[in-house]
Amino acid sequence: MANATLTPRRSQLTKGKLPSYAMWVVLAASVVLGAALAAVVGFSIVPWALFSALIFIVAGTVVTAVAEGGRKAKNRLALFLIYGAFLVALLPLLSVIWTVLERGVPGLTYNFLFTSMNGVTGAVDNQTVAEGTPVLGGAYHAIVGTLQITLWATLISVPIGLLTAVYLVEYSTGGHLARAITFFVDVMTGIPSIVAGLFAAALFGQIFGPGTRTGFVAAVALSVLMIPVVVRSTEEMLKIVPNELREAAYALGVRKWRTITRVVIPTAISGIASGVTLAIARVIGETAPILVTAGFASSINWNVFGDWMSTLPTFIYYQILTPTSPTAIDPSTQRAWAAALVLIIMVMLLNLAARLIARLFAPKTSR
Repeated sequence: MANATLTPRRSQLTKGKLPSYAMWVVLAASVVLGAALAAVVGFSIVPWALFSALIFIVAGTVVTAVAEGGRKAKNRLALFLIYGAFLVALLPLLSVIWTVLERGVPGLTYNFLFTSMNGVTGAVDNQTVAEGTPVLGGAYHAIVGTLQITLWATLISVPIGLLTAVYLVEYSTGGHLARAITFFVDVMTGIPSIVAGLFAAALFGQIFGPGTRTGFVAAVALSVLMIPVVVRSTEEMLKIVPNELREAAYALGVRKWRTITRVVIPTAISGIASGVTLAIARVIGETAPILVTAGFASSINWNVFGDWMSTLPTFIYYQILTPTSPTAIDPSTQRAWAAALVLIIMVMLLNLAARLIARLFAPKTSR
């Protein structure tokens, strides 16, 4: 009797529902039909994917409407569109990563990473192409320049941005000064990078004379671009710290500055680290301000306060725009793609470092 009673209930619960494998069957059929239609117009990956996606969306929605009703069909259509938008947004990123890996990995050699372009001429590249020998010359000087300039830009930007955000959130009462700071931060957020480079070049030109180009001038230019990002991200992270934490510290007699340094900032350190990483990623690939402020060098320069300095973006720019050998551009192209791969790896390492810092310094939630 019990089994006879339960059987109708189970059927009522599963009635009008598609089995879990139904959408996979529809997807498989859509892929097959998409391949057939793509073959009619000339088979390639792009039309195959487009036809398969369209057939799957239409067929999946129709099958759901027939089996589960119009309400579930509308919900599933919205779900398909959301997933489709995500995939469309993901495709350019995957395409860029695949292209850079495909073209950059062959040039990522020990010689490329630990030698500079000092002494490498067009004749060297011509001989490399003629004899089929490994490409000489690398981006060691550009890697060193990128790390030094980015480090100094971070040292300038993070304290200024962090203290500005602390003032706006913790000390400001919404007066004229706070509104002025907020306005200028908004303006600086959209400033073109070349303007920041011209500003730094003009500033140091007035102080040390025209034509002053050093790595530190470039760091100042990049800090102009970094500061508004650091201010905005840090400000938003400080705002989401619960006021109860501040009030609890004040109730224990803790001073305001100590509450900020011991309670507020550690609570928001995860978001602050992410914001700083975003700011670094924003400027590490800049080319125009570096060309204006630091110039370009083919040898290693360890002194950020003297002489011209190269970075990976300017290295890529010159290798593509003015190949070392105009008649044999393959070695220069290989160096450019390898430098692009190194730049992407550096950004990825920065993101991993930010996550590690956030995990190490985040407040403990349990004993």
